Amino acid sequence: MASVAGEWQIPMEARKEVQKLATEWDDVADSRALEVVPLKGAMTNEVFQIRWPVAGGEKSRKVLLRMYGEGVGHFFDRANEIKTFEFMSRHGRGPRLLACFPNGRVEEFIHARTLSAADLRDVEISALIASKLREFHDLNMTGPNTVHIWDRLRNWLIAARRLCSYEEIKAINLDLIEKEISSLENDLSGKEERIGFCHNDLQYGNIMIEEETKMLTIIDYEYASFNPIAYDIANHFCEMAADYHTETPHILDYNKYPDHEERKRFVQIYLSFSGDKADPVEVENLLASIEKYTLVSHLIWGLWGVISDHVNDIDFDYLEYAKQRFCQYWSRKAKTL
Repeated sequence: MASVAGEWQIPMEARKEVQKLATEWDDVADSRALEVVPLKGAMTNEVFQIRWPVAGGEKSRKVLLRMYGEGVGHFFDRANEIKTFEFMSRHGRGPRLLACFPNGRVEEFIHARTLSAADLRDVEISALIASKLREFHDLNMTGPNTVHIWDRLRNWLIAARRLCSYEEIKAINLDLIEKEISSLENDLSGKEERIGFCHNDLQYGNIMIEEETKMLTIIDYEYASFNPIAYDIANHFCEMAADYHTETPHILDYNKYPDHEERKRFVQIYLSFSGDKADPVEVENLLASIEKYTLVSHLIWGLWGVISDHVNDIDFDYLEYAKQRFCQYWSRKAKTL
């Protein structure tokens, strides 16, 4: 759905920033003649394409406006996320940061297509994602190379308990989660783990492809941090169950979870990134670790859903989404471990 200026309202602070940018472009006659196009699929922030007609043609100038969602402080440190965004921008790995204001920012609009849910199952595109993710994990980011996932789980559990009523806690078994986190940490943490700078939210909406060059760009780094690379791949596999552009975007279909051969192909490409053939033992070990880390993915996004249900007013059934993730955790735990 597109709206001309005035029909779809954006906050005045955001409007001032985008108009300020447009005044610097010679081909934009009127910086106020902007069009606001809300983009579907975002569940943490509200995202808009802002565009202006340009003189002498059908083309337009475009930027991306990101309005921060309510309650995001429960999930991540915005200053760290901006720092990651700036690092990516400086090294040509993502969109440029054009402007910031208290409740959002303006980014370069990437002229590429956002992937669809079906794209994740395309053999060629999946191979590109495997290579791109390995490149992402190998980024020389500043900061301690320590695992964040366990602290994040515990912090999100504390936030979920604080927001939920006693009845809600009992209904979704939140009182059992702390023991599960400790058990998983004991089972999964080990010296042999490969740690990398992980995206931690590699769903299809956070990957863009330039059709002619087949160049991928990974975007949106809110949740990025150092973690076991097996967790990041596991989380990506879990995202294949989702399609956030349907009439019921919160509904997950785990029949779409990739089978063993599909997962193996992805891991082989990931491990062969440097040009060396993947060692079969290393492939099998990573595959086994990935399957275990799917449990961590279910718990963390289940907690995310519970918190979001209380703090975010984006049109998405967060609580039902959370229940599905928790249900998947309990149904898969015994078999997976």
